[in-house]
Amino acid sequence: MTPPNIILSFLFCYLLLIAKPPLTGAAGGRWQVLQNNIGITAMHMQLLNDDRVVIFDRTDFGKSNLSLPNGECRSDPNDTVLKVDCTAHSAEYDVVTNTFRALFVQTDVWCSSGAVMPDGRLIQTGGFNDGERRVRIFKPCATCDWQEVPNGLAARRWYATNHILPDGRQIIIGGRKQFNYEYYPKSSGTTGTFNFPFLAQTNDAGIENNLYPFVFLNVDGNLFVFANNRAILFDYKNNKIVKTYPQIPGGDPRCYPSTGSAVLLPLKNLQSQFVEAEVLVCGGAPKGSYAQVSKKNFVGALDTCARIKITDSNPQWVMETMPLARVMGDMTLLPNGNVLIINGAASGTAGWESGRNPVLNPVIYRPDNKLGSRFETQNPTTIPRMYHSTAILLRDGRVLVGGSNPHIGYSFTNVLFPTELRLEAFSPAYLDAQVANLRPKIVTPASQTQINYGQSLFVRFTVTGTLAPNLVSVTMVAPPLTTHSFSMNQRLLVLGAGKVTSLGKSTYQVQITTPGSGILAPSGFYLLFVVHQDIPSEGIWVQIK
Repeated sequence: MTPPNIILSFLFCYLLLIAKPPLTGAAGGRWQVLQNNIGITAMHMQLLNDDRVVIFDRTDFGKSNLSLPNGECRSDPNDTVLKVDCTAHSAEYDVVTNTFRALFVQTDVWCSSGAVMPDGRLIQTGGFNDGERRVRIFKPCATCDWQEVPNGLAARRWYATNHILPDGRQIIIGGRKQFNYEYYPKSSGTTGTFNFPFLAQTNDAGIENNLYPFVFLNVDGNLFVFANNRAILFDYKNNKIVKTYPQIPGGDPRCYPSTGSAVLLPLKNLQSQFVEAEVLVCGGAPKGSYAQVSKKNFVGALDTCARIKITDSNPQWVMETMPLARVMGDMTLLPNGNVLIINGAASGTAGWESGRNPVLNPVIYRPDNKLGSRFETQNPTTIPRMYHSTAILLRDGRVLVGGSNPHIGYSFTNVLFPTELRLEAFSPAYLDAQVANLRPKIVTPASQTQINYGQSLFVRFTVTGTLAPNLVSVTMVAPPLTTHSFSMNQRLLVLGAGKVTSLGKSTYQVQITTPGSGILAPSGFYLLFVVHQDIPSEGIWVQIK
């Protein structure tokens, strides 16, 4: 007869074999509702350098719960729902005061795109109906509002992706039935569109699965473009594919409407001759899921991430398993270089009424941990964040979470997932009071400092507890425009840290070198953080030019 202890040992080993990758620690993080009703749903969000967040949904939802000020009304004979609408479909949230105000958007911004220009203005492009070729400009200021440029785009842009280029222009790629790209602002020779067959090749008939493509500026100046289940390295200047990457193992789609998400992982060793770049793609929906929704069959979401060194001579995807399957999740780069995976559903796809089983627990991914020990499940929210949800990093290290409206209009009753007007903040464990004495506080430079490329810079900071000098780094984060589970122009650079010098009275100084070119860090506003033992300071705004 086999001894009981041997049986138990066998069962234990078997459970280890079938278990998912181990977590790196217990659940953490805290949730706080900031606003119970901002009047609109946060379908798109962008943090600007005045610590205000521009939020917008769409004009053809019907009346919102936020009135336009001073009795203003939007008169639009082309609107498909309301020709005259005295409610707002955009708002500005002031992070510091936890207040918001209505903004006046004149045409439909539904499923649009955008990025922040080097001077800090938000350039938002496209949308639906009479908004599909609009360019909208928002300048950061306490009383500013949207300005619109009719026919500012050469083509209709709906579900497109924007990225800032090293020369300060934006490239606008794709959109529904648009297998091309264009630039903003326009200049001689770039007023029209440029053919991009890769988008036609990745288009699944009747489904698409290549909208809101994942686009990242590589360290060689070319663009990494991911659509559906595969990627290329693209020389946009010469309209030429430089490299074709392998298809993701399994071949399941990762782009809208089988919506996963992606990030360019932190760029490090910026002074070296060869800078590595890696992309992480997580979640999505298995092949055929979108078609199954019409039959009321909500297929379980993908539980895999795929990671690839896009700068390798022979790049290959490395697959990892998440603790929770997720479709329509957001991926947010945290100041310490970790990735927060948040929002979304465990089954179904993007689209009206197409998701089920909200995933309430965020997950932190630690890219520097060993394979198999990178994921850590966090404490759950109580608010489902389904289709049309968003999440962005704030200067204080919290993550602002909003949105969720899987309906063709505003629907608050008698639906599975009501239109969500609340704003929340998720505070990662690095903001816990127990580690406050290890949290750096930047003394100099002051916020809004201008810096140059390749500049030697001294950063002075305080830490009230015991400093571990070898665990100090400085990071720079470009705040993205986030919509439909993708954060456009999101970028984190690790500036490293030279010798840490003690100046007395819990004050220290570290010397860093700023990125050497606009290829590594396109000109514009970034959040700069000092990170100590994985715990970031509050950020300061810097403008690199």
